[in-house]
Amino acid sequence: MLPLLFTFWLGASSAPLPSQLMAPIRAIHLSTHGGGRDWGSAVIEPTMAELRSVGANWVAIHPYARISADGSVRFHRQPGDPSVRRPIRAAKAAGLKILIKPHLAYWGSPFAWRGEIEFEATDAWSRFWMEYREWILWLAEATEGADGFIVGTELDRTLGREADWRQLIADLRRRTSMPLSYAANWTDFESVPFWDALDFVAVQAYFPVADSENPDQAELDAHWGALAARLADYSRRVRRPIVLSELGYNWNAVAAKTPWEYRSDGPDYEALQLRCFRAALTAIEAEPAILGAFLWKWFPQPRPVGHNFPLATVNMRALLREFWLAAGD
Repeated sequence: MLPLLFTFWLGASSAPLPSQLMAPIRAIHLSTHGGGRDWGSAVIEPTMAELRSVGANWVAIHPYARISADGSVRFHRQPGDPSVRRPIRAAKAAGLKILIKPHLAYWGSPFAWRGEIEFEATDAWSRFWMEYREWILWLAEATEGADGFIVGTELDRTLGREADWRQLIADLRRRTSMPLSYAANWTDFESVPFWDALDFVAVQAYFPVADSENPDQAELDAHWGALAARLADYSRRVRRPIVLSELGYNWNAVAAKTPWEYRSDGPDYEALQLRCFRAALTAIEAEPAILGAFLWKWFPQPRPVGHNFPLATVNMRALLREFWLAAGD
């Protein structure tokens, strides 16, 4: 069923809402233990069934290319690449829609994270756009049949290159029918100048949602309520629905204040993680401008729980079933 908010604003929008986005998104971000090799292996089918069992109706994968200081972008090109083709088939067989969300791997480069990627030399910028474009266009064609595609993830310092982004998006439109978005860091989603060229606003939702290190449920609920209202207001301004392309909480004391922290302090902090997710899921389900969230992160069998941002735990599975199975599709 189309959310009431978008029934209202679609008449003034330049393009109709893609059919893939006309139902709530209850989604898991499926990471990888081995550069994507497990996505293309026999473990992917039972993993997709497992995601469906907790009430998910979408899944995301994040194929990698490697970025270098000189702007070069390197990726593994393989016809019919099983690491991206097999997850699409497995998701469909399990009754899931699938989002393709490319990530630039910055390890071994001078960049501490994707938001630092920028270049001083003109030739480095030229090389970056040429090779990044080649990767993204190849990946979009290799994953045709998926249900959504992200043109870039957390590339904060490239947002001023608006013409380059618009050209890439136009090139993608000629090659794929998938709904498109850009996954903006939570600090920068209101600064993206090309939302009008995309189908939805995607936000990496690592917003601080507490003032204290051990917030109770009431404090988290209040912060998430205010955040949902802010996102809904922005959605109305840009005439695009919101999708939280990543939403995760780690096991540590600052999970609510600085959710992006990779430090994991163990299961003593699971209760805080569960409170954070409960507040988030409550606010998301109540706000029609937010179509849903891709929760970070689950891994393929046989090790679905990673070293950080654990999602496939017994208690998280129970929480997801509580929200998602009760709500239905």
